[in-house]
Amino acid sequence: MKSIFLIASSAVALCASPALAQSVTSPSAAAVAAPAPTVADAKAFVSTAEAAYNKATIEASQAEWVYETYITPDTEALTARAEAASTSLNVANAIAAAPFAALPGLDYDTTRKLNRMRTLITLPAPTRPGAAEEVATLKARIQGMYGKGQGTLNGKPINGSDIEAAMGTDRNPAELAEMWTSWHDNVGKPMKADYAKLTALSNQGAVGLGYADTGALWRSNYDMTPEQFSALTEKLWTEVKPLYDSLHTYVRTRLSQKYGAGVQPANGPIRADLLGNMWAQEWGNIYDLVAPPGAGDVGYDLTELLKAKQYDPHKMVKAGEGFFTSLGFAPLPQTFWERSQFTKPADREVVCHASAWDIDNVDDLRVKMCLKVNGDDFVTVHHELGHNFYQRAYNKQDPLYLDGANDGFHEAIGDAIALSITPEYLVQIGLLDRSKVPDTSKDTGLLLRQALDKVAFLPFGLLIDRYRWQIFSGEIKPEGYQQAWDAMRLKYQGVVPPSARPADAFDPGAKYHIPAVVPYTRYFLARILQFQFYEAACKAAGWKGPLHRCSFYGNKAVGEKLNAMLAMGASKPWPDALQAFTGSREMSGGAMMRYFAPLKKWLDQQNKGKQAGW
Repeated sequence: MKSIFLIASSAVALCASPALAQSVTSPSAAAVAAPAPTVADAKAFVSTAEAAYNKATIEASQAEWVYETYITPDTEALTARAEAASTSLNVANAIAAAPFAALPGLDYDTTRKLNRMRTLITLPAPTRPGAAEEVATLKARIQGMYGKGQGTLNGKPINGSDIEAAMGTDRNPAELAEMWTSWHDNVGKPMKADYAKLTALSNQGAVGLGYADTGALWRSNYDMTPEQFSALTEKLWTEVKPLYDSLHTYVRTRLSQKYGAGVQPANGPIRADLLGNMWAQEWGNIYDLVAPPGAGDVGYDLTELLKAKQYDPHKMVKAGEGFFTSLGFAPLPQTFWERSQFTKPADREVVCHASAWDIDNVDDLRVKMCLKVNGDDFVTVHHELGHNFYQRAYNKQDPLYLDGANDGFHEAIGDAIALSITPEYLVQIGLLDRSKVPDTSKDTGLLLRQALDKVAFLPFGLLIDRYRWQIFSGEIKPEGYQQAWDAMRLKYQGVVPPSARPADAFDPGAKYHIPAVVPYTRYFLARILQFQFYEAACKAAGWKGPLHRCSFYGNKAVGEKLNAMLAMGASKPWPDALQAFTGSREMSGGAMMRYFAPLKKWLDQQNKGKQAGW
């Protein structure tokens, strides 16, 4: 790992400041102006830096894979060391890139790569000696707290994966409150001090790169200014918020009818632990509680279908692969099946949060999951494989372009495929008998089930980063972490904890992406983009029925058009990639609103006379 930093240092010294050595060794040299960098210098720097970056990402990925699939003090140290070296490299390259980026006469690729060097860092470190190691150590430590975290159920320990599953099926309010509270207390609170330190260090690093703070750095990675990106997310939220408000009012009413006003009042916010998910981010697990008789029955249960056909985790992943191969994509390499983690090992601690990996930036593709045989994980498989097939589609691009058009694209691809897990698709792969395909009278149920995940997620997907942006900017201080979190969840989601939270709590730390320092707005964008992608695919397939029943499984024309967008990677601004597949250069909530239009009309009818909002 030491060699990575040396490569970075030499690239900076050689290309960024040709006269630097003079200024250090010769006092008289101070009077001599340093030679101005040239276009040729810029191109040489990019070539050297890009090669070092590719090497560093591979070594960091290898170390992180071992850590996340085998959590020990040693693997924690190894991944921290690798990440520190990678961070040092990226920071050095970003600093060196700045003077080159201002040169006139640069070609397109040199300009774009210089800009990407400055914005691809999500956790910058100060340039002083030891800072990168300190940042990496803090991050590894709080990630370990999450990975090893446990809650309790009836006073007995329960790990994170099992607590997620239990909260999806448990209907006892006292047990739900215990699991929710114990998880947030045990996982979030202990990392609060380290998180504050990590944030302060990251901000110092971002300022060194020329950004106001880390949040401004994150928002600069979308081919627009931070201010323009904030405005875009606000525009998108405004477009879809009426749909969320209607869903919230309806679900609150049904939960109040189920549990009584003493547990869930008929008006105001919803108790977060009652929504079937540890973070109240998706509500699909309580479909059985909110589905009205008749209109809510979709006619089949995906979990039961999987079990009836004797699916196991491996077969679930093969089914997901089958969707992509049906579109004309090549099968996954044999190493994928040999090296992936599909289930939670019994002999060690792992990070169970599902993720997709491209270890060597070519074709060492893997997934890391703790799969259970249920409908939710079947959908997750399709989502994660979307990352893998995207990674392989752009593997011919230069190293700095080995990424999605923006990070929302990467998340949206698999989700768009998962939207095609319709009754027709289930028939096509032999999970559902054609005679049992629900008729149009079941459409309300089908749409409601989708909305409980897709629509319910929207404000959560937005607030995670808006909360962190305010921490990074200094608007939220460490002593106010919990109060600000509670206030923002109330504002955007309309949810509250099962009981008042202490001021020294740190509930956001109990969500994986906070200790892992993964920007989250990508998931909000993905919820919007997936409907644009899905609608475009259905149009390309010539689908004539209701949009929500479309399946483009097996359509090679869709696959060819999709691959054209995926193969671009990050080589072009995201509007170019969006246009290549959808014909539009604008992200819009319109496709989502059209998909759910019949449900919105139905919800508003059900909500007549009910108090909207919270």
